[in-house]
Amino acid sequence: MHRGNTIVLGTRGSELARTQTQMVANALRNAHPGRQIEIAVIKTSGDERASDQALGSDRHAGRKGLFTAEIERALRCGEIDVAVHSAKDLPSEANEQLVIGAVLPRADARDVLVTREEGGLHGLRAKDVIGTGSVRRQCQLRWQRPDLQLADLRGNVPTRLRKLGEGNCAAILLATAGLERLGHAPSTGRIAVDALTFFAEILDPEIFLPAGGQGVIALQIRREDEETNELLRPIDHGATRCCLRAEREFLRLLGGDCATPVGTLATIEKGVMTLRAQLFTPPTATPRSRRVEGVAKSAEELSRRLWEMINE
Repeated sequence: MHRGNTIVLGTRGSELARTQTQMVANALRNAHPGRQIEIAVIKTSGDERASDQALGSDRHAGRKGLFTAEIERALRCGEIDVAVHSAKDLPSEANEQLVIGAVLPRADARDVLVTREEGGLHGLRAKDVIGTGSVRRQCQLRWQRPDLQLADLRGNVPTRLRKLGEGNCAAILLATAGLERLGHAPSTGRIAVDALTFFAEILDPEIFLPAGGQGVIALQIRREDEETNELLRPIDHGATRCCLRAEREFLRLLGGDCATPVGTLATIEKGVMTLRAQLFTPPTATPRSRRVEGVAKSAEELSRRLWEMINE
């Protein structure tokens, strides 16, 4: 139930999450000038673990659900009307009571390598330490640069950049979309943080295929809440939703979560969807990579074809 004329958005408390939620609030205000938009910040298990000094030793800290479960509970209980998520944090097995009501246009889905010195990935020296908590990114780095050392680095974007500045590692891997939404411009090749300047290299998605949903802001609602569903309709980006549906269905069929080293990305051009996947099966360093193309409206069918091909 809405509180009169007010829509309540629920979000995590990180700077990036609040920035993304403000983007949603602005879009809703433009679509519905008479509506009041409120933002409720909800502490999640993932945020609590991210503040734990022992996080680096917790191999399950980045699992999907840790950053969404409490927000989804608040949504089911009616404490909020819309849950705002980074789509890549959402488990591929959807909650039966909840649905994705809308998505904003996708930002740049690629990964970016942020380094203390110029030269990018190929300029790093053997045994340089690279920080990332993503098993997908770790496998991609081992595939491309087996001579590097990997460190399990977690926390929000400012925390990771601060650790890079402190010299804990020579480079870190991040999502381009997150940096851009926080006001950085990785496409320029440089990122300024306080008095420090880091160097940025946006990575080739043919090699560093991103996580499913990367760059997408997903708005989750209660399945039966038709009023909110109608309110979200004007801000829903159809092409992004179609791509996200294909990526999530592939991950659901695969049974993939944050512990699975898999990348998947859907793109649409002139009504034709290209859906790609990259799956690592350690100890083999080279991934299985497959792609399918077809009519964008057949997202689920393409997902199943891709799943069958990558499991051959």
